[in-house]
Amino acid sequence: MTERETLTWDDFGRAGRDLAQQVADDGYRPDLILAIARGGLLPAGAVSYALDVKNLHLVNVEFYTGVDERLDLPVMLPPVPQTVDLSGATVLIVDDVADTGATLKLVRDYCEGHVAEARCAVIYEKPQSIVQCEYVWSRTDKWINFPWSSQPPVTPA
Repeated sequence: MTERETLTWDDFGRAGRDLAQQVADDGYRPDLILAIARGGLLPAGAVSYALDVKNLHLVNVEFYTGVDERLDLPVMLPPVPQTVDLSGATVLIVDDVADTGATLKLVRDYCEGHVAEARCAVIYEKPQSIVQCEYVWSRTDKWINFPWSSQPPVTPA
């Protein structure tokens, strides 16, 4: 069994506030927050409230198919954000974890050339990530149990 790190709901509350505080302390003022679904939805919501940024966009990227199981490359799923909606904005890209960093790289590359600036914030960053995020709550090399995804899905009886 792979050693795991567990994020509790209380830890998540602290992580969201701490990430927002890092952004504020850095003087970065995002015009919009771009959440990477699904894992980045809750962290992006927490950060957006803490920073009082109401302009929240979503990009849905599929990469992980199970514990340590992933597609060869991450894929953006429709609807893809329109670049005109991002044009000239300062963007904070938020996800739950930078594991390989491939998902964050895909989204950051998509923003490049359209936004004034894009920075990344994650709850966890792993050493092998190809993207070094500007804002990180914790670094780990373990598989992470997130409170929103550690239980099996609820299915009809």
